[in-house]
Amino acid sequence: MTWDWTPDNLAALERFLQDRGLTDGPLTTKRIGDGHSNLTFLVDDGTRQLVVRRPPPPPTPPGAHDMLREARLIDSLADTAVPVARLLATAGADEVIDVPFYVMTFAEGPVVTTTTPPPLDTPAVRRQVGEALVDTLADLHAVDWRAAGLSDLGRPEGFNERHLRRMGRLVADADGNPPPQFAAIDDWLAMHVPPESGDSIVHNDYRLGNVVVAPDAPGWIAAVLDWELATIGDPLFDLGYFLSSVPERGAPMTPTEQLGTAMLEEGWPTRAELANRYAARTGRDLANLDWYAGLALWKLAVLYEYGRRRAARGVGDPYYADPALVRSFLEAAHRAVGLESTEET
Repeated sequence: MTWDWTPDNLAALERFLQDRGLTDGPLTTKRIGDGHSNLTFLVDDGTRQLVVRRPPPPPTPPGAHDMLREARLIDSLADTAVPVARLLATAGADEVIDVPFYVMTFAEGPVVTTTTPPPLDTPAVRRQVGEALVDTLADLHAVDWRAAGLSDLGRPEGFNERHLRRMGRLVADADGNPPPQFAAIDDWLAMHVPPESGDSIVHNDYRLGNVVVAPDAPGWIAAVLDWELATIGDPLFDLGYFLSSVPERGAPMTPTEQLGTAMLEEGWPTRAELANRYAARTGRDLANLDWYAGLALWKLAVLYEYGRRRAARGVGDPYYADPALVRSFLEAAHRAVGLESTEET
């Protein structure tokens, strides 16, 4: 995304933050994060650092990038076992700038992606961080979302079938048929939809690159980031997505796995170890885990295909223009559920 703060927008932000006692004086801004959706900026007045989240520049799909919904969610999690930044302020569209945004505290620590930085770069600490990752996911799924006031965030009943049907429409043709390369995995997923394993808050993009790791050993999670896709649904979808983001030695990597290659270093838990720890923490039956992993990878293929089409029309992020990204997720989805390669079908 190419959007950045203009002098007028920055001046408006300075007034907004000063009026609330959050900053004092001229601001500098720096884009942070590896995502291709909502934009995150580190804001600094020379003494204090805050984070501002806003949607990407238009055009955006209807209903996407709801900043105030995201802000409400992290505020609701403030007193739970899930580590989140503290919400400081929100603003609606045209209240300060032309789009809504929110302000939160800055969580100190690295976001680990391709390498583990010191002092976390020992096998023992890597394992502790990996275990903290899956423990945090289990803690999220244990949150009483009704008591947290989030009953209207989503509909858990029928989540799996509805999720499959709704996402498929993004790339289906006028007759409702999927693109040819999607047909086999579409059919397999539709024929094997399991009943929901339960209901919980589902992050929908939980992976190594979306958490801040505390900077000092033994390593714990300081904050979970990027809540824009969160809803109420089947917690095993989150687990399937998370495990699918963990790269495995000697296997082809999807774009999501490439964002977490640090987990190939010595000490990080394997997918199987992470799944076993989650099962032990939650007591959930993981017999259908392959279906959830396949769904997660298929969903990413759908979203990347949708992004590719928008990029081809010149209205989306050019990152998605390469069709090889879509093929990578489709291949991984086929492997996850035991189907032949897309190149063989």
